[in-house]
Amino acid sequence: MVLGLVVLSGAVGLGIMRGQAAPMQAIAFDEDPALSEQKAVSGGELYVHVLGQVAAPGLYVLDRDARVVDALAAAGGTLEDADLQAVNLARELSDGEQLMVPMIGAVEDTAAGGGAAPIGDGRVDLNNADSAALETLPRIGPALAQRIIDWREKNGRFRSVDDLLAVSGIGEKMLEGLRDLVRV
Repeated sequence: MVLGLVVLSGAVGLGIMRGQAAPMQAIAFDEDPALSEQKAVSGGELYVHVLGQVAAPGLYVLDRDARVVDALAAAGGTLEDADLQAVNLARELSDGEQLMVPMIGAVEDTAAGGGAAPIGDGRVDLNNADSAALETLPRIGPALAQRIIDWREKNGRFRSVDDLLAVSGIGEKMLEGLRDLVRV
């Protein structure tokens, strides 16, 4: 028995010593040159700040074509009390986006008439809203909501509420009606 322990200890010690002598090997994250070239052409990656009801909130670097579901996976998945009905898992992400996953019951009731927004000031975030959230705004139907999303996907994040004027179908008068209900 004692002899067996001595032999086992020696083997473990030799394994540790051999491991210390072995050089560290760096493993490249992206070894496919074609993929690297494609990322360079398409802009490569985007940074997304994921917070709320996720296992590991934080800043994540994702592929340019990532969607909300990818960001949630990178953050370790959602917690049991995450309100996934308030999040469009299929929506494409944009660089610099902050993705909030609310707790069940934390989204304000929009049936009462006012704006439509998750948590906070009650306004719809133009850079994160899905079609359903945009459609809660006055005079915004499915087609106009889609044009807002299409503009955002083509041009990147809205920098100011006034950027809505660049969306086909939104003029000065409509913008004034939306100004207090939306944010960027």
